[in-house]
Amino acid sequence: MLELPIHRALQFLLVSPHYPENVGAACRAVKAMGFWKLGLVTPTLLASLSHPMAQKMAVGSLDVLDAAARYDNFDAAISNSDVIVGTTARRGVSNVLPPHTLADTLVALAEQGKRISVVFGNEKSGLTSEVLSRCGLLVRIPLAAPQPSLNLAQAVQVISYELFRAALAARNRETNHPM
Repeated sequence: MLELPIHRALQFLLVSPHYPENVGAACRAVKAMGFWKLGLVTPTLLASLSHPMAQKMAVGSLDVLDAAARYDNFDAAISNSDVIVGTTARRGVSNVLPPHTLADTLVALAEQGKRISVVFGNEKSGLTSEVLSRCGLLVRIPLAAPQPSLNLAQAVQVISYELFRAALAARNRETNHPM
């Protein structure tokens, strides 16, 4: 498996996930892009790591699911992080980056040895204002349709893809290899 500095530096945090299917699909999404650190912050009882639907959706990534950390609170989850990124679909929030810009920024920070947490909210309500206020960077995935947001696992896939793409581009610039 290809390992880049961003892979070692980054953890994905799902805050209060509700559906086990999204937990399993998020594992699959991050592993497909070379990541392996996933944490659940106060998941609902249904969103258990051992739930059969989480296991079913984690196709080829049961190792990520089995190794996922479980945190009782947000402070514990981010205690080792230098950079905290909040994902949001809210309108009217200032200083929100698009995914490609965020990815380029995080790749550079990872190359400096920074430890990064990218935080995703509950499927129904997203991240609370209190959690968003603790994030130094914010990202919003633009949508063309009048949908309120993407599915949780889909959002994880988009962000993990953008991070992988940016890390490959940075590596290829350094080594003068085309992507």
